[in-house]
Amino acid sequence: MTTSSAIERAGARRDPAILRKRLAGYGLLSPALVLMILMLALPVLALVLMSFWTQNGFELDRSFTLDNYRQLVATSDEPTYWMGIPFPFAYPVPAILMLKSLGMSLAATVAVIAVAYPMAYFMAFRVTHNKALWIILITIPFWTSYLLRVFSWKIVLGFNGAINSGLKYLGLIDEPLEFLLYNPTAVVITLSHAWVAFAILPIYVSLEKIDRTLLEAASDLGDSRLKRFFRITLPLSAPGTIAASLLVFIPTVGDYVTPALVGGPGGTMIGSLVQDLFLKQNNAPMGAAVSIVMMLIIAFLVGLFLWAIGYRKLRSRRA
Repeated sequence: MTTSSAIERAGARRDPAILRKRLAGYGLLSPALVLMILMLALPVLALVLMSFWTQNGFELDRSFTLDNYRQLVATSDEPTYWMGIPFPFAYPVPAILMLKSLGMSLAATVAVIAVAYPMAYFMAFRVTHNKALWIILITIPFWTSYLLRVFSWKIVLGFNGAINSGLKYLGLIDEPLEFLLYNPTAVVITLSHAWVAFAILPIYVSLEKIDRTLLEAASDLGDSRLKRFFRITLPLSAPGTIAASLLVFIPTVGDYVTPALVGGPGGTMIGSLVQDLFLKQNNAPMGAAVSIVMMLIIAFLVGLFLWAIGYRKLRSRRA
């Protein structure tokens, strides 16, 4: 069987019709591949190369060196504490902001999924007509600029914003609540609102593909709605939910626009440090090194998350 299969594959490679089909497929992919190489791969390679340079005043030293990475991992005898956590680094700011960014992005992701899943479930199982209209309504926030959406939350959460004004009008408070704006909570709320539409669509597609006869069979066997949801709907919608989680978590870790507008000093994230190194401190090589380390950490965490999910599925199948 192995020899015959190898012969068939070799014959398929020599078949002109099959070769033309494969080339046609690559031809369809080529615009996207060229765009990805020009807009993603080349900038990342340039960033990696720059991270091995150094900045001497206004001059860029292109000599290969690991000084930027050594500075990021250099230890200190006196650790810096943040939230009770010791950071034994001579330059602890990147590590602190990286941990802080991961926590804020995780909180935003959880909030987004908590809001997006019920909406996607409603569209998939309760809306029977005009589903396209509902999808268009979900995309309405994208009809305006991202900056305008962030500024709108600044107006809502501000000292004289809608929330504080409403509470003062009802007589519930005498002074404006200062904790609503310029802190990590404001950043998480704004990020959640900005990314919730991105999460609804993949979850909705995953829910829409579920075979309804499975749910009917579970009902016939006596499963309640809640049990049917946890045994059938939730596991089968897991791919869309995981995709939505990654779609929200990965970009929000490096966001710097939202922290700059609504975060204040307390809501600073790792993207703010990278922006500061490139544009204010005139230290592009260090900014590139921080960016590379940030991408590696995120890639490791995402890979670990996907491996854990795959390992759990493998154990459940064996069981």
